[in-house]
Amino acid sequence: MHAGATPSWVIRENASTGALLALYLREVLGVASPAELPRLRDVGRIGPEGSRDVDAHDTLEKQWREWWSMTIEPEAHPSPVPLELVEEFGTAVALPVTGAKALAAAIRPHAEAGLAWAEWAHERYRTASAARSGDTYRAYAGSIAEHEREVGRRAHSFELNVEVLPLAASGIWWIGEKTVAVTDSLRSDAAAFDDAIHPIIAELA
Repeated sequence: MHAGATPSWVIRENASTGALLALYLREVLGVASPAELPRLRDVGRIGPEGSRDVDAHDTLEKQWREWWSMTIEPEAHPSPVPLELVEEFGTAVALPVTGAKALAAAIRPHAEAGLAWAEWAHERYRTASAARSGDTYRAYAGSIAEHEREVGRRAHSFELNVEVLPLAASGIWWIGEKTVAVTDSLRSDAAAFDDAIHPIIAELA
């Protein structure tokens, strides 16, 4: 989406399978990061609490955080080493050839369930998005127009990625330099979403 020739704005909305899969694995592995982002609905840890020692869990958390950053904003967080596919996930997961062995080993047993859940959640988003029809453009264009009226100038050029996720708490959170996560329930409430996205637009535009 964009408005005008100069300046321009680009907003991409999705529930990407990469983000969904990473968050599913975050849940089943008991990863806490990022602490500010709520948990997924109806997905929990698999395996007993305390099944890893502190050092092993810290290593897993670190490797997951690095993978999360590369998944959400790959251009801003490129891997310093080549990537290799984790075979059990087909082409869905590529991890650094060094520095991600603990994560690769931990996620392999969850490949089938994780891929199925991520695909289900993505299709659920697509169905909800299709039902909104032209509302997607209106939601962002309306907020930008309101911001322009408030500040008395055209909006600056900017890019924003919006991940619509089935999170347990309603809200909107920055998860990258130009990426936010929004709860699917909030996204489906037009008035509430307008109120939530406006401060984000104001910060960028």
